[in-house]
Amino acid sequence: MFEKIKNFFLRPRQLWEKNLIVLWIGTFMAGIAFSLVMPFLSLYIDTLGKFSSAQLNLYSGLTYSATFLVMAIVSPIWGRLADRRGRKLMILRASFGMAIVIAAMGLVTNVTQLILLRLLQGVFSGYVSNSNALIATETPKQSSGKALGILITGNVTGTLFGPLVGGVVAAIFGYRLTFFLTGLILFLVFLLSAVFVKENFQPVPKNKMQTGATIFRNLKNRKIVFGMLVTTLLIQLGNFSISPIISLYIRDLMHHAGPITIASGIIASLPGIATLLAAPRLGALGDKIGTARILKIGMLFAVAIFLPMALVTNIWQFGSLRFLVGISDGALLPAVQTLLAKNTPAAATGRIFSYNQSFQAMGNVLGPLLGSTVSGIWNYNGVFISTAVVLFMGFLWVTFATKEPD
Repeated sequence: MFEKIKNFFLRPRQLWEKNLIVLWIGTFMAGIAFSLVMPFLSLYIDTLGKFSSAQLNLYSGLTYSATFLVMAIVSPIWGRLADRRGRKLMILRASFGMAIVIAAMGLVTNVTQLILLRLLQGVFSGYVSNSNALIATETPKQSSGKALGILITGNVTGTLFGPLVGGVVAAIFGYRLTFFLTGLILFLVFLLSAVFVKENFQPVPKNKMQTGATIFRNLKNRKIVFGMLVTTLLIQLGNFSISPIISLYIRDLMHHAGPITIASGIIASLPGIATLLAAPRLGALGDKIGTARILKIGMLFAVAIFLPMALVTNIWQFGSLRFLVGISDGALLPAVQTLLAKNTPAAATGRIFSYNQSFQAMGNVLGPLLGSTVSGIWNYNGVFISTAVVLFMGFLWVTFATKEPD
């Protein structure tokens, strides 16, 4: 046994394997950084003024959506630059820029300043997506599902620990220090990526770059690629619809008493445990039995989990269902990225993944707005029902997009 462990860690590794290890650590740290503040962002907004319940829901939705609105616009620009200059440059841009912007969020004095900084954060987004693109282009196609499944566990594992740390730090030291800590972590991610990530990339002259229309026209499986872009939007629309209200929903379940920030952090972390266990196995299974099949099963499973969330009466029930959501998370986006990687030429991977990030960002914009609107018109329970409906639509769309021609 000791000899097997020794050989695993000491055996010579190819460049893509070394990058996978480094970027796993980087996405792990980035996951911690991003999730430190997200579970209680709505509660932080509530400290920046005196708002009615409807106003708080609206500002929470706008604050969550602001980053992704900008991301949807700028991602294709960064994707084109990534195909010309390399994905590593985009990784460094994202990690350094967000380190500065997120730290500054701890200095705001009103919700308008916070929304403006969230908008600016969207300009510097893309660490995880460009890490995915770099691994997708450096990894042999037959191993891409497994590699991307492993990579996503880095971000998920960080997301698992982030809310726990953030909830404790916020409860003891307040919300503002948590933003400063997030900026420090992202700066460490920048240094790690700058020193250790090695990209085997040949710059493409500007006059030889293909247009986006030409890339799509030359794709062998345009239906699948476009289908996965829309699928990403639907997945994120569903998942992010509950983001603005999750800490407020937990506060209601706890009857506005007790360690709400810590409970929010713990429950926000629970899906990460399941995803950590499920994603690599589902990625490898998809390489064997078909990634599209894994994606469809994950969609249906998510529908079955979100519906009963509308009926819970305590945080234990809610937390148990949130844990199960992690299994579907381990199937959905990794499967989409794997299908994109397997159906995209290496020279266009940066832009295809950037388009995917744009669709992901659009889902991230529409999701919180959907959740805020539904919770304002009906109640928090209605958000989970609408989420299940959106994900079922996603299942129908995936079935159509991946159907083999007769």
